[in-house]
Order: sequence, then structure tokens, then C-alpha cells
Amino acid sequence: MVAQKDALVSEMRQTRYVDVLAAYPQITYIHSRAQLTREGEVKIDGVLYSPGRIVIAAGARPWEPPIPGLEGSGYLDSTAALDLREIPKSMIVMGGNAVGLEIAQIYARAGSAVTVVELLDRIAPFEEPEISRSLTGYLEAEGLRVIAGYRTAQVQAHSSLFRLRGAQGGTSIDLEAEKLLVATGRRPNTAGLGLEAAGVRLGKRGEILTDRHLQSDNPRIYAAGDVLGGDMFVYVAAHQGILAAENALTGRGRVYEGSYVPRVTFTDPQIASAGLTEAQAVERGYAVKTTGLGMELVASAQARRDTRGLIKLVARVDTDRLLGAHILAPEAGEMIQTAVMAIRFGIPVRELSQTMFPYLTNVEGLKLAALSFEKDVTLLSCCAG
Repeated sequence: MVAQKDALVSEMRQTRYVDVLAAYPQITYIHSRAQLTREGEVKIDGVLYSPGRIVIAAGARPWEPPIPGLEGSGYLDSTAALDLREIPKSMIVMGGNAVGLEIAQIYARAGSAVTVVELLDRIAPFEEPEISRSLTGYLEAEGLRVIAGYRTAQVQAHSSLFRLRGAQGGTSIDLEAEKLLVATGRRPNTAGLGLEAAGVRLGKRGEILTDRHLQSDNPRIYAAGDVLGGDMFVYVAAHQGILAAENALTGRGRVYEGSYVPRVTFTDPQIASAGLTEAQAVERGYAVKTTGLGMELVASAQARRDTRGLIKLVARVDTDRLLGAHILAPEAGEMIQTAVMAIRFGIPVRELSQTMFPYLTNVEGLKLAALSFEKDVTLLSCCAG
């Protein structure tokens, strides 16, 4: 098996990839740029290799939208933004998803005048609308300017100033800032690898298309991590890498199940979600029931004098199974795992509501949210079910 070291080495040193390598000494590990040939071989520095199986885990790269003037303007990507040695007086953040929002809040709290622009109609556009609206309010209360539905027409870069020309709806809005951060997503590193010639089918964004065993249309080639174009998280890549390597080497046919993948946006308050949103569940044909609980009803949040946020649960009407959990709270990332387990193992909402949760913890809010499907939790005393 041939893999590209530049994309994998840091993850392999920190995850169980190293166990896979130790267990299978037949793996060939090469530090160079690889290219597949039409015959299914791998060409590296002019040398042809004929591996029995190939796992591709080449990662992803920041994506630059095709906006006039943006290319070569000297904008920051997320890595460069975190390497700055001085706090800029002002910053425009293009992209209102996880990375853009996290960095925007960092610099706003450090003293920069920050404006976030998002092409879609709200920031955190892949989360529940209630969460997007609430987070927008919290960020604006801190002094950030948030402009959703903003279409950038042109970027102009001068010696110490970036200027964006664009519009929100039919209203023209021009923006200026000392720094411009482009956080508009990532694209898989699949260009130039010869994948299509080798019979590997790609999606619209260059992602490798695989089956549930992480096997491509070429049965000898598997893929894992960001090249799949799905959930681009290190823990997902590590999990997929283990499955792909074992399937490629042993034919075990282990299945990748991504329906419960947790995701966390490390703003303050944090966003943590797992499973389907209400809209996604409806699109898939489920009859759903939902409930929302404000964090002001959670005793721990009251005691800490920080009641920001909410919890929304999405469940099936017929089976009572939890389909999705969506949390906005200062400790949302620490709260989500209970919901992850419920989604993965099909635990009904009623079981959650009848399970003991420790008092004076924020995760107790999940029990209260589950109870709120059937009861008015504002009338309940401490720990009552």
C-alpha cells in the first residue's frame, strides 16, 4: 500500500494508524508525490510500484472562491491568521462557518474590529436556524458585525487595506479592513493524482466517491479522511483510516457509519451537533417531532450565571428514536456525546428522559430536553422526571 507522507504523518503519530502500520509490515510508506497510472500502478519519482491495494488519504486544502481580485491579493487563510504577530485594527472574515466564526471571535476579543460576511442567508448555515440566530445575537452583542446573504463582487487590495465591494440583497455594501481572512471551506487534494484514469470516480468538488467500506469504483483503491469531502475532522479521518486499512489488507468489510458524527464549533458559546437537523430529517421522509429547551432552564447554567444557548432534539414520531441533537451552550462540546451514543445505538427519547443525569451539570439539559417532549419542564422540581 502506498500513502502520501505529507498528508498523513502528523495524524499517524497521534492516532492508531501507527498500530495498523506495526501490524502490517507489508505496507510501503513513501515520502513523495504519487500518481496513479491507467494500468493501476503507482508512479513515484519515475519509479513504478505495483501494490496489491492502495489507500488514498491526501487530505484537503483551503478553497479560494472565484471572486475577481481575490487571487494573489495577500489574504489570510486560517493557518496564516493564527500566525500573525500583531493584532490588526480591523479584519473582514469571509465565511461564516466554524473556522471563520472561531477566528473572528478570537480577534474581536483581542481588540480587532471584525466583520463576518457569509454568502448564505445566515452564519453557521448548516446548523439549526434557531442556533444560527442565537449565536448571531451573542456575537453582535460582543461587537462583531455580521452580514449574512452577502455576495462579494470584487476584492481590492492596497498597501495596507483590503476593500470588498458587494451587496446584501439589493443593497450595495462596501467594506474595508486591514486584514482579510478567507474561510470559505476546503477541497480534497485529488488533482494531479491520476485518479479518474485509474477508474476512481470523483464528485463535483473533487472528492473521491466510495461505498460504505471506503472502497472506490476501482476495487483495489480505498480512501479515507478529507479526500472524501465529507466531515473534515481529525477524529473522522483517524477512524476512516483504520477501517480503510483493515478492509484493504484483510477484506473484513468493516462499514463506515457516519450518521452520528459529532461536530463542534469552538465559539463562545459553543455549537455541538450530531445526526440530522429537522429539515434534513423531513427531506429523508421521516415524520418527526422536535423540542427546544433554553439553557436558562438548566440549573447548572443558572448557578453559573451563564444561561446563554439552547438545546434542540429531533426524533422520529413512530419509533421515538433520536435522529439529531443540536446544542448551543458554553460547554456544548462536553454535552453532545450522550446524544451521540443515543443516536448511534437507537436509544429512544423516552429512555433518555428516564435515565439519571448528575445534577448541576449542563448535560442534565439533555434529560430536560427529552422530558420536554411530553412535559412542561418549567413545572418540575429539581431532578424530577
